[in-house]
Amino acid sequence: MTAQKKTPAPSSPSSSDVRPAPVISVIGTGYLGATHAAAMAEMGFETIGVDVDPAKLAALTAGEVPFFEPGLPELITKHVASGKLRFTASLPEAVAAADVHFVCVGTPQKAGSHAANLSYVEAATRGVAEHLTHPGLIVGKSTVPVGTAARLRELVREFTPPASTRSSSGTPSSSARARPSRTPCTRTASSGAVPRPRPTRSSARSTPHRSPRAARSSPRTSPRRSSSR
Repeated sequence: MTAQKKTPAPSSPSSSDVRPAPVISVIGTGYLGATHAAAMAEMGFETIGVDVDPAKLAALTAGEVPFFEPGLPELITKHVASGKLRFTASLPEAVAAADVHFVCVGTPQKAGSHAANLSYVEAATRGVAEHLTHPGLIVGKSTVPVGTAARLRELVREFTPPASTRSSSGTPSSSARARPSRTPCTRTASSGAVPRPRPTRSSARSTPHRSPRAARSSPRTSPRRSSSR
């Protein structure tokens, strides 16, 4: 009898093979940013919320939310206490500490126009790019018009320090905001995927149809008369 070969037991990965979880920064702590920051902390990520309003940051740190979202105050309080979530007014501090940066600032409508005001998005994107000290990922969460990524890509290329690596992604914040007319786009060097236009009936792959002239020239088949009257 031949000896059976023993199947080696799977070895656990060494400590050098396990990458640490990325630190998250969330730029803007309004409804979108505060809820996203709390959700990231709940998932186990160390998260830093950034805002220019010190009063808002103090309120959030105390678990006080200026809008209604069931369970959010408790979630923020829980993770501020656990150390997974903190808030700061210093963008350089957050960018230096984080690996993934979510841009969650507002895009209000311009006065007297249907266009979106992108000044906050552009300022936040430029600020993150300027203070990058190590390779990172910048993710857009704000709702912006189609084509915004091209402008933001140029901002990142212009203001990112040469030693830092740029990368990007886009995440629709909700299905209602993922409409083609206002598609959530990326915020950095690489633009998000733009939905491909659907082929029209006149495209090369459409089903061939007969022209009116061809229809007139083709013989018609008359119905066969019944033999009985």
